[in-house]
Amino acid sequence: MSAVEPICIRLEPLQVEGVSLETDRHWISLAFDQLRPCLSCAVVNGGLGLANRWLNLIVDDDGHNGEHPNDTVALRCRRQGWQPQDTVAMMTAASVNSLRIRFAVIDNESVLVAVTTGLANARRAGDPAEYRQLQAVPAEVGTINMAIVTSATMTTGVMVEALMIATEAKAAVLQDFNIISTASPGIATGTGTDAQAIFSGRGRQVAFAGKHTVFGERLAQLTMTALGDSIGRKGNRVEPLEDNR
Repeated sequence: MSAVEPICIRLEPLQVEGVSLETDRHWISLAFDQLRPCLSCAVVNGGLGLANRWLNLIVDDDGHNGEHPNDTVALRCRRQGWQPQDTVAMMTAASVNSLRIRFAVIDNESVLVAVTTGLANARRAGDPAEYRQLQAVPAEVGTINMAIVTSATMTTGVMVEALMIATEAKAAVLQDFNIISTASPGIATGTGTDAQAIFSGRGRQVAFAGKHTVFGERLAQLTMTALGDSIGRKGNRVEPLEDNR
């Protein structure tokens, strides 16, 4: 079978400046024109660091053939000519067709949320866990993966607060859709293998990202719209979020 050429979509300048989207059936990539501070729970290069790419790697329902995620990501990066050490990577069995990106401008700074969604592994926080050892690696599939990218500057503390807001927004969407946990009768708050990453820019400083701030408000709206449209397979893959204030 011949290789599938990636589709490159450059998001509009001044809305998401310095960010480009590429996809094919094996992966989704948001590439940045410079290294950005990042905070994530990504399976590869997670934690706090610098990155110039978010990679959401599509694997089948059986995972990645027993390879360590670092090896799987490194192989894909070599094939594409990317630098694995600068790539924050997640994995998912969700379809590329579930990708939804919603973006907006807040006080002259851009922010976008990119989401892919699989719900076969829906869970409620506090459900009984199957894995009872600290070193256990869950093998279940069905994942909500999310990247948040802003042109604004964020301290580590503000990035943590923004991830908290996005997580609350995710739980609210699953409540609105009445997604039931696969391990209990409660409404799911996520899946068992969700991953999130936030990438800061070098623009105006964000002082706070909580619910009393316009940044927190719009970030939550972007998250809820992107995830809701991903679950419902609604709207275009990439869309601006209209200001509803």
